[in-house]
Amino acid sequence: MLDFLQHLDKQIFLFLNGLHNGFWDFVMYWMSNKLIWIPLYLYLLFLLYKYFKKNFIYIVVTIALLIFLSDQTSVHIFKNIFMRLRPCHNPELEGMVHLVKGHCGGQYGFISSHATNHFAIATFLSFMLGKKIKYFSVLIFLWATVIAYSRIYLGVHYPGDVVAGTIVGILIGLIVWKLYKLIVVSKSL
Repeated sequence: MLDFLQHLDKQIFLFLNGLHNGFWDFVMYWMSNKLIWIPLYLYLLFLLYKYFKKNFIYIVVTIALLIFLSDQTSVHIFKNIFMRLRPCHNPELEGMVHLVKGHCGGQYGFISSHATNHFAIATFLSFMLGKKIKYFSVLIFLWATVIAYSRIYLGVHYPGDVVAGTIVGILIGLIVWKLYKLIVVSKSL
């Protein structure tokens, strides 16, 4: 069963990674680049300050913890244990992977740290701002989805890496939200 799933994952990867052109290469490269996220995340911090001045410092500390947990989980609990080669490092796929700007990343790819981190952030922020701003949850999850998909497009992750990263990120976001509610919100009441 595992062999079948890995074969299917490779086939879906090759199909999705094969749908490329110059325009999307540019877009997906920048969607996956950390510099593009800075203005959005500064704006999100502004919104959190606007709506939650009283608890803003606790929120920032909680988000820092969230990012630390999601990043370390994706690397130390998954990548360093499962050691699944990224598609761009897999000798079986040599010459078949479309890489943008020749960037491949570290040797192992299961699970996608981009997917884990962004879905953890999206989940937490959806609980924080989803009821305050119309369509916020839809937009923040769309943002995380595009970033996660860009990792397949760029040839650095299989779809399974991204799906698993998405699930782990959502779980971490949910756990951190529950902890925030338990520790910070309950003390504020």
